Amino acid sequence: MAKKHKRKSISHLTVGDFYERHGEFLNLELLGNEVGYDRKILEPTINHPGLALAGFLSYFAYKRLQVLGNSEQSYLNKLDEEERVQRFSMICQRDIPCIVASRGKELSPDLLQVANDHGIAVFSTHMVTMKFVNAATIRLESDFAESTMLHGCMVDYRGVGVLIMGDSGAGKSEVAIGLLERGGALVADDMVTIHKIGGELIASTKEFSRGFIEMRGIGIINVGNIFGLGSIRPNKRLDLVISLKPHSDLNNVDRSGVNRKSYRILSQGVTHVEIPVAPGRDTTRLVAVTCLEHQLRTLGYDMAEEFNQRLLDKMAQGRVGPLGAPSP
Repeated sequence: MAKKHKRKSISHLTVGDFYERHGEFLNLELLGNEVGYDRKILEPTINHPGLALAGFLSYFAYKRLQVLGNSEQSYLNKLDEEERVQRFSMICQRDIPCIVASRGKELSPDLLQVANDHGIAVFSTHMVTMKFVNAATIRLESDFAESTMLHGCMVDYRGVGVLIMGDSGAGKSEVAIGLLERGGALVADDMVTIHKIGGELIASTKEFSRGFIEMRGIGIINVGNIFGLGSIRPNKRLDLVISLKPHSDLNNVDRSGVNRKSYRILSQGVTHVEIPVAPGRDTTRLVAVTCLEHQLRTLGYDMAEEFNQRLLDKMAQGRVGPLGAPSP
């Protein structure tokens, strides 16, 4: 199924935005003056300026956040003051976004002054270098990732990230509540944000609405208060899209499951199943079974294909009897 969705992406992230969004998680502490917050991070990754500090600037990745680990700090400390300042000034003269010193270390006063004079913010983190690089890269990739917004309910049911879609009043929230009663976890209700990160579609919602779901006739429900904190997930990979269809479309939906449909999101296909909704049908159970069936397919077992093969074998046996004689 091909469907156009409004895409959103960013070309840069300011240092101020990065610090505000991730400073607490990354244990960032500002050193020196509050400068350079309007500088732009243009690439969602981290750079170690080791070669640049040694004087080789031909391939210096100045668009990235710069991290000074043990190697860079030790190298600078072994230089005399004049040469240290000169080498450090070379990278500060480039349009770098900011500098982060790992392992809780601080820049010497002369280097900190150079950075501040060039309008570059300097931060320190107690995280070890590689842990900071990995954590910061994940967050930058998420910030820069292409995204779109979909209307539906996103639930993690037994490890399967399922997006439940349908017209208004189709029962999406009721199905989501039913899955929570069966041990599922709510990711998003109503407006679901999808980011494409590392080749995967990751679903989430705005922080202020996380853990809340709207039930017609009841109102807003805090699922954590009713089902426990384990019933809430901040994000989940999207594995399956289920569309709740009117019962009048019963004859138009797939009956065998041999050839699954695909729902296109951010140019990526996701397995798509349509389930007719009607009074008396246990829609939640049907969605739960669909999730488990999808999980089996992921593990390599296809029930529809197995039945289809049995049918083909039976038909072959019916056409030709023992010793080539026609079957009765």
